[in-house]
Amino acid sequence: MEVRHAVHPDHAAAMDTDELREHFLIESLFEEEPTMVYSFYDRLIVAGVKPTKPVSLEADPKIIGADYLLQRREMGVINIGGPGSVAVDGEGYAMAPRDGLFIGMGGREIAFNSDDAANPARFYILSAPAHTTYPTTHISFADAQPVTLGEVENSNKRTIRKYIHPDGVKSCQLVMGMTTLETGCVWNTMPPHSHQRRMEAYIYFDMSPENVVFHLMGEPDETRHIVVREGQVVLSPSWSLHSGVGTGAYTFIWGMAGENQTFTDMDGIDMGELK
Repeated sequence: MEVRHAVHPDHAAAMDTDELREHFLIESLFEEEPTMVYSFYDRLIVAGVKPTKPVSLEADPKIIGADYLLQRREMGVINIGGPGSVAVDGEGYAMAPRDGLFIGMGGREIAFNSDDAANPARFYILSAPAHTTYPTTHISFADAQPVTLGEVENSNKRTIRKYIHPDGVKSCQLVMGMTTLETGCVWNTMPPHSHQRRMEAYIYFDMSPENVVFHLMGEPDETRHIVVREGQVVLSPSWSLHSGVGTGAYTFIWGMAGENQTFTDMDGIDMGELK
């Protein structure tokens, strides 16, 4: 498990491209064995796996300070690959493409598998500290609550689907959802905003090899960008704005952890503040 320490905004403002990518971008997440990154932004764990046979998810007890991964944590999983399944303490959950799963605190044995090794599932995984146990719940793509925002004329019409949130599948602090842009739309949000009370992680996917997303970050008067490709993740600190624009169509999953779970608790940034 890789450990990423928190970065002060003054430090981030002085970073070059390589340093920004080292601290804030997870470039390779989906291998046959799980890849895990422990972030000191609200102690979120980002993980991924593309199994061709059953594999288990385990963490270093020295890093998490617990006997097993979900002893004091909860977890969200969304499948962005082919059909697969997740087993939690022996109980299996079929995971069609874009299905989600919330796993409550206390689950000991967590295993991932693909229905077809030639078309493997890609399980995107987030885990955050928890104080109580909420039921492990499967979330089909059809059941994820949709909200449409933006306009085609502003190149940002998009559909947001909430998977784990206070009005749906409940958790202690983890919130997850998926945003899909309409054809011809490339901005995931603009004007941008920040979440002073929550950090956020973005994974970008459904991208062709020749396309990229320019993910904007930093403080409003010290913006930076990171070039992101298919299946890569950006860690967004609470002090940073977050927005992005692609050279073609894409989808992304947003996940949050922190002080609250209020979806609308964001600090809007006036376009005149941007530099």
